[in-house]
Amino acid sequence: MHSKLPTPLDFSTPNSPSTDSSPSDSPSKPILPLDQRIAYVEHELAGQSPISSAFDPPRKSKIGLLANIRKNRYVLNCALFASLGGILFGYDQGVISIILVIPPFTSRFPRIDPTLGSHTASFWKGFLTVAIEFGAILGVALAGFTADKYGRKHAIRIGVTFFILGSIIQTAAHDYAMLVIGRFLGGIGIGTLSMTAPMYMCEISPPDIRGALLCLEEFNIVAGIVIAFYITYGTRFIVTELSWRLPFGLQILPALVILFGLYQLPASPRWLANQGRYEESLIVISTLRQLPVDDCTVRKEWMDMRVEAEYQREIQKSRYQNLASKHAPSHMSGDNERYAESIEPAQVSSVWMDIRFEWMRWGDTFRHGCWRRTMVGAGLMFFQQFVGINALIYYSPTLFATLGLDFESRLTMSGIMNVCQLLGVSMSFLIMDKLGRRPLLLAGSVAMLACHAIVAILVGKYSGNWAEHQQAGWAGVTFIFIYMISFGLSWGPVPWAIPSEIFPSSLRAKGVAVSTMSNWINNLIIGLITPPLIERTNSGAFIFFAANSALSFVFVWFFVPETANRSLEDMDQIFGDSKGNVEEMKKRELYEQMMLNEQIRE
Repeated sequence: MHSKLPTPLDFSTPNSPSTDSSPSDSPSKPILPLDQRIAYVEHELAGQSPISSAFDPPRKSKIGLLANIRKNRYVLNCALFASLGGILFGYDQGVISIILVIPPFTSRFPRIDPTLGSHTASFWKGFLTVAIEFGAILGVALAGFTADKYGRKHAIRIGVTFFILGSIIQTAAHDYAMLVIGRFLGGIGIGTLSMTAPMYMCEISPPDIRGALLCLEEFNIVAGIVIAFYITYGTRFIVTELSWRLPFGLQILPALVILFGLYQLPASPRWLANQGRYEESLIVISTLRQLPVDDCTVRKEWMDMRVEAEYQREIQKSRYQNLASKHAPSHMSGDNERYAESIEPAQVSSVWMDIRFEWMRWGDTFRHGCWRRTMVGAGLMFFQQFVGINALIYYSPTLFATLGLDFESRLTMSGIMNVCQLLGVSMSFLIMDKLGRRPLLLAGSVAMLACHAIVAILVGKYSGNWAEHQQAGWAGVTFIFIYMISFGLSWGPVPWAIPSEIFPSSLRAKGVAVSTMSNWINNLIIGLITPPLIERTNSGAFIFFAANSALSFVFVWFFVPETANRSLEDMDQIFGDSKGNVEEMKKRELYEQMMLNEQIRE
């Protein structure tokens, strides 16, 4: 519904951007009793009060995905731009695989060249590869603070700055230490972007297209991998150091585009609401939805955010007492004075209070009321890595060798394999919101289990004589391609989408940070354990990933709820972490108090 509220229910507040006339220029507005105003809004919203949406069954959009996207073109443009960080993420992951075997690169960094007889070459090569993971883990931890303190946009800007610095150092590297430092700094940037970009997109998107827009992050990650692969595939024929310096340098260009383009993006309305900046939040919602500020649906969404922000603030105040007074927004000055009396002399140091407060916020992600969400977010990221995706991306030429392919065929199939994943993500964009998150994850687990199991059987049976069983080898390649499509359709985008959806606004940055750290830590583990699995067993790696695919099915079946087509404010009800009627009554009280305040102002 896009109609404006009628004059008696004009909720414009003082200084509201929608009010550009003085009181003397406007006719007096009749004021209805509070209960009639609430009842009228509920009627206008088809029976939903602005807070009751958190307790309704999942709602399906009455129009199709493409129509919804056309209706939210501005949000789509913002999400497309924010998701460009995924290209940096994927490019930096994909660029290293071929660079490591380019002769000019190994000549410049002989420490990683196994042909020189060094027994530690494989270690130094592996350390160079995983330096990005170490940086990413640190970047995610820092982003958990900066995204809350300075906002989602500024956290993205910090991540891009680290990425550009790391890319410059990698491009100009003249020794191994300099290269590792560049990879580490680039990893800090990638870790920051991998957490903040999906969270920003989640917070600006309406429920009907949120899943589709979050697919853009995974799509750009895979697109970055594909672009990096084919750039390095081409530059490997250059006989000078340009063969590896050019691929490292090219990744700076999209980073610069993101850095300067961020100034055109609006801030997250939910972050603004959580900071108590409600008028700014209203303006941003109006801009995102391309509707006037007094539109019924804009006001409903705004009130939902305000109620959720105030409710979370009440919880924090009850827990942190004197610490909450220091961190409360300026509009709560009366509460600041009341709580300031309880501050003890030993707590005068603002730095110490900041540290305590921040530490408590991280701990909140594991407390009652949030631990199930943290388990779901971290568990999804765990299985995303342990079903074998990055093992195939990092070591696809080696894995294809176990299927009897020659060197050129391995490189060619590695490129096609990444394109298959891109195809799967593209399909997910169209169906994630229609089918839901759970069905995609469950179907993906079954498909990946079947593919890994079949490839394991083929490798175990024919690895001793591929020359006479080339058809079996190509059958194995086909099932790897099917695996990549299945992963791209399910376990590629969904684990990035769900953590950004399930945490309350006050803990979203910390919760998404914990989930994303799980991704990078497990990414690091997979990078370390895959080479010995391949080296010591022919089919052991595929059996290992098949077993984890089966476990991922069990995990989703018992622990992961459906979040499609639900607002971010619905998640307490979905997870059953709320206190039922008590919480509903408290939120309703907050809503009615806000309505009363609006009436008094008028």
